Amino acid sequence: MMDAELVTALIAFAFVASITPGPNNLMLMASGTNFGIRRTVPHMLGVGIGFMLMVVLVGIGVTKIFDTFPRVQTILKVAGVIYLLYLAWKIATASPPEDRTDGTTGNAKPMTFLQAALFQWVNPKAWAMALTAVSTYTPQGQTFGAVLIVAIVFGIVNLPAVTTWVVLGSRLRRFLHDPKKLRVFNISAALLLLLSLYPILFDH
Repeated sequence: MMDAELVTALIAFAFVASITPGPNNLMLMASGTNFGIRRTVPHMLGVGIGFMLMVVLVGIGVTKIFDTFPRVQTILKVAGVIYLLYLAWKIATASPPEDRTDGTTGNAKPMTFLQAALFQWVNPKAWAMALTAVSTYTPQGQTFGAVLIVAIVFGIVNLPAVTTWVVLGSRLRRFLHDPKKLRVFNISAALLLLLSLYPILFDH
């Protein structure tokens, strides 16, 4: 089982990894700006729970598939690039929010829980976080219990960290009532999301 010192180090790593910019946080900030906190909750939960499941599956050896079938990893990378390009385009071209009585927002919709959970599998930062967490913070001869602790720690730390980005986005919402300003913000967020592709495109 993990000792207190290792758990403390894991908590610090989980916080830094969860709160620093990446595809998840940039999309959550954009969602907070365009849809508000309440409508972004399923997206937030999808990120947190989806990543916890990813850590567990990585910990029990799903990465061995890459050793047996190297092309699977390449396919995931290509799929990640294509999907991030699609998401960047969706953010950049999203219609300005409209205050309607039915609570809808133009022709745009926030990411669902399932979409956010599945996105973790093509998110390069999520893979890096999961692989690092499992390889660094589980004791030698790791047990399923140790892997589960890593996943739970990330789940506890991740939610408040990503909430920070959603709240930031919702605060920006107050200053972006002008559709032109919101369009500039959305395009900027999309460009930042494209920049997050750097680790995969230039990973040697």
